[in-house]
Amino acid sequence: MEGVDANDKYAKELEVGVRVVQLACCLCQKVQKGSIGPTPDHVFSKDDDSPVTVADWSVQAMISWILSESFGKQNVSIVAEEDTQALSDSNSTHLLASVVATVNESLAMAPRFGLKGPTTSLGPTQVLEAINHCNSTGGPIGKHWVLDPVDGTLGFVRGDQYAVALALIENGQVVVGVLGCPNYSSKKKLVNNSSVSKEGCVMYARKGSGEAWMQPLACEGGTHVVWPNSATRIRVSSIDDPSLATFCEPVEKANSNHSYSAGIAYTLGLRKQPLRVYSMVKYAAIARGDAEIYMKFAKAGYKEKIWDHAAGVVIVEEAGGVVTDAGGRPLDFSKGVYLEGLDRGIVTCSGANLHDKIIGAVYASWESSHL
Repeated sequence: MEGVDANDKYAKELEVGVRVVQLACCLCQKVQKGSIGPTPDHVFSKDDDSPVTVADWSVQAMISWILSESFGKQNVSIVAEEDTQALSDSNSTHLLASVVATVNESLAMAPRFGLKGPTTSLGPTQVLEAINHCNSTGGPIGKHWVLDPVDGTLGFVRGDQYAVALALIENGQVVVGVLGCPNYSSKKKLVNNSSVSKEGCVMYARKGSGEAWMQPLACEGGTHVVWPNSATRIRVSSIDDPSLATFCEPVEKANSNHSYSAGIAYTLGLRKQPLRVYSMVKYAAIARGDAEIYMKFAKAGYKEKIWDHAAGVVIVEEAGGVVTDAGGRPLDFSKGVYLEGLDRGIVTCSGANLHDKIIGAVYASWESSHL
């Protein structure tokens, strides 16, 4: 597989990570088509009112099981978004059955991607155990996988952009990142959320390699699909003139201050209207040169979670981009589930010159902000 040196310290982790994210993207696409599990409008609300679907639980269970089989359950620590509270409710028998069926249909496809599936179907207890195994809180010591099974669930439900995000953190540093983007074409430029493509792609990178790669999704075909080892190296855009730059920001207004971002954009002289994109596809757009800037300034009281950024950050950095907080400091993934100590917001861009201009604009406009 391109970009993976068999002698590299993280070769197996990257190889398994890319393959399992490919499989997870296929699961999501099948759920959306209704060819596996329930229809995608089977949406539930968590305690914080954010949506969760059968795809979220199924991807988390499947990836947890594969990682445990590949590296030994006792060696695998996973920080992930979902839990089993809703699935364990006595009134959720049908929901749990849907998740179990979806997980097993997905694992049956594992050999197509060079992954070992179970010899017999997993039962409800095993599926719940796999989801619950993702109960690590991370921290500064040891290896921790970080998983957002369906990043941008609202985008998934609406048929827009979403992502499967998997990263490996060792001693507080993100060392491997894999980002599956089922609706982000490997061939066509991102325009907006409505320009989705079922051709999809998976991007990946290892910290320190100076390389980031993109594969097309390999979901279509019969039982004889051969794992594709073809990939294209991706690089950030060379544009460093703000007036020519394309700017991404979140769609959701609940946890993002669009008005402050608009003020920064005005100060910088950005002329283009922002692309509002669900999920970590924003990082993917920066990494492969479809956009130059991604800014997110959260509203007061909101804390950024590591699974919403880890995979995207290392891919952008290895593709030649820059990611910091709004004070210009690297993001700190060593403090557990949250990005603690974040200065105002997150700034991601295609190069150092553009980054310096953005940080300058943040400082120039901060006194008049309403964050």
